Amino acid sequence: MNYRYRINYSKKEGMRYTSNLDIHKMWERTFRRAKLPLAYSQGFHPQPKIQQASPLPLGFLSDFEIVDFFLEQEMDLSSLETALTNSLPFGISINSITQINLLEPALQTHTIASEYQVVFLEEFDAIKIIESIHVLISKETVIRVRRGKSYDLRPLILDLEIILENPIYLKMLLMSKDGATGRPEEVLSELNIPMELTRIIRKKIILANEVLDNKLGL
Repeated sequence: MNYRYRINYSKKEGMRYTSNLDIHKMWERTFRRAKLPLAYSQGFHPQPKIQQASPLPLGFLSDFEIVDFFLEQEMDLSSLETALTNSLPFGISINSITQINLLEPALQTHTIASEYQVVFLEEFDAIKIIESIHVLISKETVIRVRRGKSYDLRPLILDLEIILENPIYLKMLLMSKDGATGRPEEVLSELNIPMELTRIIRKKIILANEVLDNKLGL
C-alpha cells in the first residue's frame, strides 16, 4: 500500500533561476537524501511517484508551491518534516506537510488558478496603472501570441487590482488550468509595465476542491 503526502513550500531568491524540471529533480534528491521509502511507478523505467502543481515560470518567486509524493510506508508528519528540512537546499523552505487521500486527483489536473503579487522595483505612477487596469478589464478580448499560437488572455484574468499600500503592488488572480494558463508577465505587457522592473511572487495555488470565491466563475 502507498501513502500520499503533500508539501506546501516556498521558493526563495536562492532558487529563483532554477527551472521547474530542476525543481522536480531537486525533490527527488531531497527525498533520497532524507532516506524516505519512496514509492515508484510501474514499467520498464520506474520513477519516484512525485507530482507538482502548476509550473512556476523561471525567475518567479513563490510563497506557495505544492508537491505531492508517495511512500511505501506511513510516516509521522513531524519526523517527515524534520528529515526533509535537514535535506533541503538553500532557497527552499517547507511551510507544511499533510497526508492526502490516495483517491484525490493528480495535482496537475486539480489546479485551477494562481494568485500573484507583483512588487515594483522602481516607482510607477499609480494613477496610470489604475487607468491601464480599467482599460484592460473592460476589453472583451485580449488576443496575444504564445509559442506561435494566438489565444485570448482576457478570460484568463479572474481578478486584477492595484493595492495602494506602501509600497504599492499588483494583485493578480489568473486561471491556471492545463491549456488555459494566464501568465503574469503577459498581463504586465498589456499594462505597459516592463517585467524586469518588477518582482513576481506566487502567493497561492487554488485547487478545484477548495471553497472558491464567486469571482472565479469556475
